[in-house]
Order: sequence, then C-alpha cells, then structure tokens
Amino acid sequence: MASISSSQDSTSWSPNQNKAFERALAIFDKDTPDRWLNVAKAVGDKTADEVKRHFELLVEDVKHIESGLVPFPNYTSSSSSSSAS
Repeated sequence: MASISSSQDSTSWSPNQNKAFERALAIFDKDTPDRWLNVAKAVGDKTADEVKRHFELLVEDVKHIESGLVPFPNYTSSSSSSSAS
C-alpha cells in the first residue's frame, strides 16, 4: 500500500480515525461544500489536506486492485485446523 508522506504526523492513522474517516465519507459526499474540512472535523486531529490526501491514496489503491496490479491473497482453507480440544 502507498504511504502518506507529509512533514506533519499524517502517517499515523489509528483504527478509530480510519473508521471515523469512512463514516464521514459516507455522510459528506463529493457535492458537500467544504467536504474535506467536515471530514477532518469528524476524524479529529487531522487537517483538511491530510484527509484529502488519505482519500486520494485510498482511491489509488482501489484503482491498483481493480486493474489487477495487486494480486489477491492466497487464502488457505482452515477447516482442517479447527479441531476442538
């Protein structure tokens, strides 16, 4: 995955911040005035520029996955390892 590069501490996104980011994107769509400012307020501790960059990187990752540039993980069946003790 791509990493966010900034002079600020934008590389660190907690699971709670990511969840708040996802929820805010569902609420504030592309037609919302001041979208990135609203998303940043919902996330907390991030600027509008940081959340916009986080979104742009997410879009890049999705494009890479959809274009086949990122291989699907090879999951193995765990049915044989689920024995009760």
